Amino acid sequence: MLLTYMVLALYRGGQSLGMTLTGWAVVVLALVGVGLVLARRRFPAWSVLGLSALMGVLPATGLLTAVVSYTAARQTEARRRRSGLMLAGGALAMLAGFVSAPATGLGGRLYGLALGGVLAATTVLVPGLVGIAGGQQDRLVQALQERTAAAEEARQLADSEARMHERSRIAAEMHDLVGHRLSLISLHAGGLEMALQEQAPKLREEASLVRGATRDAMRELREALGVLGPLGWDTGTGALTDATGTRSDVEALVVESRGVGVSAEFSWEGDDLVARPARVRRAVHRVVRESLTNVHRYAASAQVTVAITHTEEQVTVRVRNDAPPEPSPTTGLGSGRGLTGLRERVTLLGGTVEAGTTPGGGFSVVADIPVVPAAAVRAEEVAEAASPGGGAGGNAAGESGRRLRRVQRGLTGVATGLLGLAGVGAMMLFGIVLVTEAQPNHPYQPFEPRVGMTRQQMQHEGIHDYDMVRAAADGREPRRPASATSCMYPWVDKKSRGARLQIVRYCFRSDVLISIDRFTVPVVTEPEPPPGSRARR
Repeated sequence: MLLTYMVLALYRGGQSLGMTLTGWAVVVLALVGVGLVLARRRFPAWSVLGLSALMGVLPATGLLTAVVSYTAARQTEARRRRSGLMLAGGALAMLAGFVSAPATGLGGRLYGLALGGVLAATTVLVPGLVGIAGGQQDRLVQALQERTAAAEEARQLADSEARMHERSRIAAEMHDLVGHRLSLISLHAGGLEMALQEQAPKLREEASLVRGATRDAMRELREALGVLGPLGWDTGTGALTDATGTRSDVEALVVESRGVGVSAEFSWEGDDLVARPARVRRAVHRVVRESLTNVHRYAASAQVTVAITHTEEQVTVRVRNDAPPEPSPTTGLGSGRGLTGLRERVTLLGGTVEAGTTPGGGFSVVADIPVVPAAAVRAEEVAEAASPGGGAGGNAAGESGRRLRRVQRGLTGVATGLLGLAGVGAMMLFGIVLVTEAQPNHPYQPFEPRVGMTRQQMQHEGIHDYDMVRAAADGREPRRPASATSCMYPWVDKKSRGARLQIVRYCFRSDVLISIDRFTVPVVTEPEPPPGSRARR
C-alpha cells in the first residue's frame, strides 16, 4: 500500500511539473526509483548514481534521492569515496536534466541544467552532508564506547593484579614465618626420634608421628601458598615446569599412584597440552594430583579412572573412584581445603569444578577448564552484580528500561527523518520556483489562424464549431467560397456592438483552411409582455 502511494505521488508530481511523459512511463520510472531506495544499504553507490540520473528525468523523485544520499553518506567511511560519490551524483543529475528537458517537456536545455543543479544541491549535497555528520557521530560514539570498555577492562585487570600481589605478599609471609617454625619442629622431632630409639623405644613411635604430621603440614602449607600466590608461581617440589600438565606429566602421576598400590586406569583424548598456556596446564596437573591424593587418603583400595578430554575450546578432567571394598584407615591429616583451592584456581581461569559422591558410593571430580583463560569480568557485569537491583528483578527492570530506550530512540529517529524530508521538500519547491521565475518572460501571442492550416491544427489550439453561432449566422452570412466543402463557426468572446453579434467564419476545402470571413448579424431579443399579462399563480 505504501509503495502504491509513493508511485501515485511521483506520478502526480511529474504531471504537476508539466511533463509530457505518459502515465506508464512515469509509473515505470517511479518503480525503478523505489527499487533503488530499497537496495540503498546493499548498493549505496549505485543507488545514489541511479536516482540522481532518474531525478534529472523525473524531478518528483527528489525525496527518494535525498533518502539514498543520506544513507550512502552515513554508511561510507572513506572520505574520498564519499566526496566523489556526492559530486558524481550532483553532476549526473545536472547532465540528465540538461539532456532530457526538451524531450520530457520541462523546457529548454538551460532550464533543465538549472533545475538539475537546484535538485542536486537540495537532494544530493545537503542530505549527503547531514549523512556525513551522522556517520562521523556514530563512529565517534562507537570509538568512545570501545575506549570506555578498554579502560574499564584495564581497571579490572589492575585491580586483579593488585589482589594477586597482596595474596603473594600474604603467601610470602606465611612461608617465611610458619614454614620456618614447621621446619624447626620437624628437625627437632627427627632428633628426638633418633635419641629415643635406644632409650625409650615406645616413645619413638610418637616422635615419628610428630615428624610425619609436621611433614604433612609443610606440604599442606605449600599447597595453600600455591593457591594464594599467582597462578604461575609455586613453592616446593611441585614447582611449575614446561612438562607440567602435559600427557606425560599426568601419566606419571597415575604411574606414581599405581606404585603405592592404587589400581588406576588412564585415558587421553585429543592433542597434548604442550601448546596451551601454562596456567591451563598447571590447573590440569592440580586437579589430577589433588584427586589422586584424596584417593590415597580415603579410598586406597578402590578402582580409579583418570580421563582427560582435550577439544578446541576446553579441557575436561574426570577422576572417578569406585566404592572401596573395605574402608581405608584415615590419617587425620586432611585439611579439607584441597577441593576449595581447586575450585578457586579453576574459577579464576573461567572454568568449573564439580565434586561429589556417585550413586554407587564412590567419588567423582569433574573439571571443565577453558583452553583460553577468561579475561577480567566485563565492566557492565560487575556493575550489574554490584548494583542493589542486580538480582532477577533488577535484570528484568534493566531489560525493560533498555527496551523502552530503544523504542524512544526509534521514535526520535522516525520523527527526525520525517522533519528532514519535509525540509528537503521545502527546499526543492523553493528552488524550482526560483528557477521557473528566473526564466525570461515572453509576451503572450494569441493564436491567429492562417490560410493553409488544417482543421486538426485549429482544433488543437481550442477552436471548435458552435451550433448556436451557426444558427445565428444562418441566412445572414456572406456567400461562401464556391470551392468550400465545410465551414466552422467558433465562439467569439466579444461583446456585441449596437445589438449586433460578431462572427468569424472559417471555410475549409478537404479540411484545409481556404478563407476567413468576419461579419456581424443582428441580435434577436424576445419582446417583453405587456403589463398585467403575466400568468397568475
